[in-house]
Amino acid sequence: MAKAFIPFVHAAAFSALLAGCVDAPSPARRPPSPMAMGTTAQTPSAQACLASLGRTQANFTPLPDQYFGAGCATLNTVRLSYLRSDYSQLQLSNIGPVTCNLANTLSGWARFGVDRAARQILGSPLKRIDTMGSYNCRNVAGTERRSAHATANAVDIGGFTLEDGRRINVLRDWNSDDTQVRAFLRTVRDSACKRFGTVLTPDYNSAHHDHLHLETGGARPFCR
Repeated sequence: MAKAFIPFVHAAAFSALLAGCVDAPSPARRPPSPMAMGTTAQTPSAQACLASLGRTQANFTPLPDQYFGAGCATLNTVRLSYLRSDYSQLQLSNIGPVTCNLANTLSGWARFGVDRAARQILGSPLKRIDTMGSYNCRNVAGTERRSAHATANAVDIGGFTLEDGRRINVLRDWNSDDTQVRAFLRTVRDSACKRFGTVLTPDYNSAHHDHLHLETGGARPFCR
């Protein structure tokens, strides 16, 4: 059985890894400091979060804290290689840095909300969660307020690939003629609403017509 992978990685290697982040701007120049040099602050809460994520048997690498300026940063983040279902690894496509808290929440949702729904409703285990990215230094569409993506506290889900080869696509299948596919997508949405602070679907607005926006935090849960 695979175990969580939490290696020590040199700061230069972290910098090279982060250069491939989704729409990540270059870090703002500032005087050298522990954070700017690529070390990760191991506060008790950060350590507890990483330990919790390890217990899920996800494969991940902790990333250094980075400040990009203009309200954008990746603090206490990890790079996820795969998650675990009850029986196997769950692949992830196109995902960048996510906060440890988001990774933990995503892990529980993938295992208990998505994989089990796929087995029960569609008759096939989940193979891969197809994302549309996580960290992105940008505003909420149509506003001047920073998106949760700007702090790696959100991930967009474009679809799901099953072990039998079927791909469930949010854009194509949200209002599918197939009642089982629709039921699957509504079930994973409802499961997400129990775990994440904010869940936005194609029913919310046109900006979310092709994905599920999953976000941690927020003063009040919001699901639509």
